[in-house]
Amino acid sequence: MRVQFIGGAGTVTGSKTLIESDGLRILIDCGLFQGVKMLRELNWEPLPILASTIDIVLLTHGHLDHCGWLPRLVNEGFNGKIYCSGPTFSVAKLIMVDSAKIQEEEAEKANEKNYSKHEQAEPLYTVEQAEKVFPLFRTVKPFASVVLAEDVTAIFTPVGHIIGACSITLKIEGKSLVFSGDVGRDNDLLLDPPVKPKHADYVFLESTYGDRLHPDTDAKLELEQYVNSAFEKRGTIIIPSFAVERAQGVMYLLWQLKKEKKIPDIPYIVDSPMGASAFQVFFNNTDWHKLSLADCQAMSKMFSIHSDYQETLDAIYDKGPKVVVAASGMITGGRVLSYLEYYIGLPETVVAIVGYQAEGTRGRKLLEGAKSIKIYGNYYTVRAKVVEIQGMSAHGDQKDLLNWISELESKPKKVFLVHGENGPADELRFKIREDYGYDCTIPQRGQEYYI
Repeated sequence: MRVQFIGGAGTVTGSKTLIESDGLRILIDCGLFQGVKMLRELNWEPLPILASTIDIVLLTHGHLDHCGWLPRLVNEGFNGKIYCSGPTFSVAKLIMVDSAKIQEEEAEKANEKNYSKHEQAEPLYTVEQAEKVFPLFRTVKPFASVVLAEDVTAIFTPVGHIIGACSITLKIEGKSLVFSGDVGRDNDLLLDPPVKPKHADYVFLESTYGDRLHPDTDAKLELEQYVNSAFEKRGTIIIPSFAVERAQGVMYLLWQLKKEKKIPDIPYIVDSPMGASAFQVFFNNTDWHKLSLADCQAMSKMFSIHSDYQETLDAIYDKGPKVVVAASGMITGGRVLSYLEYYIGLPETVVAIVGYQAEGTRGRKLLEGAKSIKIYGNYYTVRAKVVEIQGMSAHGDQKDLLNWISELESKPKKVFLVHGENGPADELRFKIREDYGYDCTIPQRGQEYYI
């Protein structure tokens, strides 16, 4: 059996792992590369194998770095089945269409303002191409054994992180291969703790936060302080956020603070074309999270959810204090850029970063103290206060990752550390060897292993 690491190896984006056995080709995740230009350019390259020869895609969850390359895969000839949980299908549809809209808009702006290095800027894929992926999806129930081929099955197990996210146990050639996807936190605001695997011959474990522990801070208190500070200065607080899960976590904390009368009565805006639809996924899947339907309904009433761009412009030109939760989470595109164009140069603005920022993204640059950032071909001086609320991360930290593999009943033959930059992955490798004595490997993009 051949394992090839096409993406999500040595980096936290572009997750794609190919399993080839007896003529059957299974792709675990099919994510978009984000971050530095060198990685983003990989999105335009074909896979090392023909897309038409892949039989099955197994999707751990609906984030862009795990599902966002599916439209390209289908456009290049893939016509197999895509298996995932019900909520993941709902999320992935939203994410892919939103990604396509952003790419179409950015290509159009690049052509209008003539800042593309190409004669004619084109989107990586269109909305029409994204929608062609939908008929290939097959939803599965958690813990059920799904027959993929003769003597090949897959089991999807809830793993926290975002709604619908699952680890996948692939049983093939008499072996159990466990793919973690992204592991959530044991004390997540909205989701139950990740279910731990019991058996695995080979583990493919994410390592995003393999070198750190989340600080023992109170995210709710920090958010309260930043909102009130911005309000006192008549400023705007901008919270770049992934539209699914992170946005709902931020909404939940703001809702709690508002109920407790700890933050002022100002506009609270969720600005995302898919914001309402993303929240509907929570309404429709209350068995996948901790909130009741009544909680969801009460929480949603506090926020103005903007989808039309004119609403965005109206909010931008409203000079009063306000809180804006806007995609994208790493400030790589989306509505948040429109707000930052106007507000990043104002000292009374607070930009609150609430999630992981990949290398090369605007979010990472802001956290590292960038004096200016480039948006749509123009540079803007950073005068806003940039803060980080680390307690909001949906990724498990080193302790959570070590805990997730703590109930394996026998020693796996190997643990592959994926979906992490090399430094964090190496720290996690050392800790796993120290705590459990497991053999760990950190594969790099393009590497192959034979099992």
